[in-house]
Amino acid sequence: MGSVKLEQLRKKINNEDYLNGAIQRIALILSNELLDTPQGGSYHERQRKGRK
Repeated sequence: MGSVKLEQLRKKINNEDYLNGAIQRIALILSNELLDTPQGGSYHERQRKGRK
């Protein structure tokens, strides 16, 4: 990871709204995987954005 990306991540982590949103997304993904719900788990935010 480059130093520019690392600095961007540090700024995001210090943003309370970003951090709360990230925690919510992680909790949703984990909950969907634990409950084995078809619309969650294997189909999460990273895949919607085209990253795999």
